[in-house]
Amino acid sequence: MNAEAVNPASPGPVPPATTGAVAPSAPRRKARPRIDLRRLGRAALLGSAARGRLPDAIGHVVEAHRAHHPDADLDPLRRAYVLAESSHRGQMRKSGEPYITHPLAVTLILAELGAETTTLTASLLHDTVEDTDVTLDQVGEEFGAEVRYLVDGVTKLEKVDYGAAAEPETFRKMLLATGNDVRVMSIKLADRLHNMRTLGVMRREKQERIAKVTRDVLIPLAERLGVQALKSELEDLVFAVMHPEEYAHTRELVAANAARAQDPLAEVAEDVRKVLREADISAEVLIRPRHFVSLHRVSRKRDPLRGADFGRLLVLVQEDADCYAVLGELHTCMTPVVSEFKDFIAVPKFNLYQSLHTAVARPQDGQVVEVLVRTHQMHKVAEAGVVALGNPYAQPTEDQSTGDGERADPTRPGWLSRLLDWQRGAPDPDTFWSTLREDLAQDREITVFRPDGGTLGLPDGATCVDAAYAQYGEDAHAAMGARVNGRLATMSTVLRDGDTVQLLMGQDPASEPSREWLEHARTPAARIAIQRRLAARPEQASTEPENASRGSLAGDAPAARPASDGPAPRPVSADVLADRPGAAVRLAGCCTPVPPDEITGFAVRGGVVTVHRAECAVVARMKGAGRPEVGVRWGESTQCRVTLLAESFGRPHLLADLTEAMAVEGAEIVSATVEPPDRQRVRHTYTVLLPDAARLPGLMRAMRDVPGVYDVSRAQPQTTGV
Repeated sequence: MNAEAVNPASPGPVPPATTGAVAPSAPRRKARPRIDLRRLGRAALLGSAARGRLPDAIGHVVEAHRAHHPDADLDPLRRAYVLAESSHRGQMRKSGEPYITHPLAVTLILAELGAETTTLTASLLHDTVEDTDVTLDQVGEEFGAEVRYLVDGVTKLEKVDYGAAAEPETFRKMLLATGNDVRVMSIKLADRLHNMRTLGVMRREKQERIAKVTRDVLIPLAERLGVQALKSELEDLVFAVMHPEEYAHTRELVAANAARAQDPLAEVAEDVRKVLREADISAEVLIRPRHFVSLHRVSRKRDPLRGADFGRLLVLVQEDADCYAVLGELHTCMTPVVSEFKDFIAVPKFNLYQSLHTAVARPQDGQVVEVLVRTHQMHKVAEAGVVALGNPYAQPTEDQSTGDGERADPTRPGWLSRLLDWQRGAPDPDTFWSTLREDLAQDREITVFRPDGGTLGLPDGATCVDAAYAQYGEDAHAAMGARVNGRLATMSTVLRDGDTVQLLMGQDPASEPSREWLEHARTPAARIAIQRRLAARPEQASTEPENASRGSLAGDAPAARPASDGPAPRPVSADVLADRPGAAVRLAGCCTPVPPDEITGFAVRGGVVTVHRAECAVVARMKGAGRPEVGVRWGESTQCRVTLLAESFGRPHLLADLTEAMAVEGAEIVSATVEPPDRQRVRHTYTVLLPDAARLPGLMRAMRDVPGVYDVSRAQPQTTGV
């Protein structure tokens, strides 16, 4: 039997709050007494009720279920309980309680979260196939294919060892069988919560082993599925087992705070109610005490704790617009702490969470009170996550079935979809397992924006590499760089919450990712895609230059040499008229002016007049030295010569494509140099002759349009001599 639990009244490190939500968490709805296992055990042993009547033992489940689904058909629950009770009859838990009390308690947890009838039916039966003579076929015949699917999924999950020694291939297969329906994982989480509540008299080593697995795998799963009510209680139960001294100290802090005569949270809550009444905003203002782990984290930052640190205010309204109306009133009538504001309504978290977060300061003593503002529906989803979504899975049609009992379902949450994509794309089970554990270890997500206004959810510490694969999938192999908040950035740039990221993509379908990207990828999607592509092209990957970006400039002139050998020719004479008859005129090589640039001239050796752009740094130096200016102006001819700087990412045939684009625009290349690649960037310098200066803007646009080129500019004035 798989629920190795004991009497919750027995001594052990598990908190006495196992008779309710772990203190100091506030009740999420009207308090209901915790189910009495002994009373339930006696009810179960008395046998099932008369046919058609609801057994007394599931009264708590029915009450909780009807609170969320008043019109639900309760007959499946009655029949599921009768089958489960008769099948488990005679089986006992390690506590000495009848075994049926375990599936009853698990089902009650899910019913309180708002799970629909099918999930509750499967929950009552979740141990029957593994621990009794009931078969999956019998479950399917009696309750239908959907309940059969859920019971089968939970049964398979029970066989998975989530610990460090877990066999990756086993977990991968189990995920394939269960990952298509989040309700399987919901039942598993509720099952683990009840077992954690009743962990008390197990051997210390076993308590710690179960708590560690819960901490490393199941709590992050609850976070990603958005089931905060389960996550918070699991965290506190693990805290009590793994850190009993810190847990005891935190309980003492809670008790001491409860004994205080004044509660600043209650006072601010009343002030908020008054502000909202005067603004004619209908809202419910509640105090949400922090759960133990949350309070322990706060205590490590702030010592000593003040009254406002022990909880937060929750404001519940009807509509999204009301949330912002509440925010406006609070920030107008109270003193806001602007740095604490976050809008998870406009940009929801990856696990469906939506809420406005802000904080206000008490004028009396400066205590900061955190405030959460959300609608009632947002609150339901914040507490229960995917469980609160009801049943998003319609009965599968033929085209939704894979033929082997698994279902292809596009409605599952995004994280779970990515999880299934990772396992399919991972080159081997160990890679999948390691990337999954890394992802589960991430406890914070950032949101970055695309130029089109779309968003990407990424883990904290993600880079442009991760953004590329999140946006383009395997097409991200062709990424050559990015602009972050409008500025050029390398693919290794770490992104921050709120950044705007524009990926610079090449057009070559045969592009290869850089092996260096593996060092900068933080998401499993990026790592797995890169590893798979490199594994498929081992020869190219092994010979890739260390500093080049995917093959450097293969097919073009070597990057480290000038594109044309020999010294560059001196600037030719231009159609510039000087106020010095008979003097030879030439354009300065430092700034290469072209019409209609503002220009000035200086006489140099041999009577030659050198023409500079007016903003050239050499002009200021010459004036400072007392050199007289010579008046110059453009003549009738529109021919010009100009030096352009192009910056790009290396790729095959880049120089050929670039010079072809320049030729199409009528530019004659006088000289060209290409510097060696530096951190995936290549710098080109071209001096060109144009038959008409009016063609210069079009030439620069054409050069920028060449894939891989991210910037083209005129040569900047230099400080060298003339």
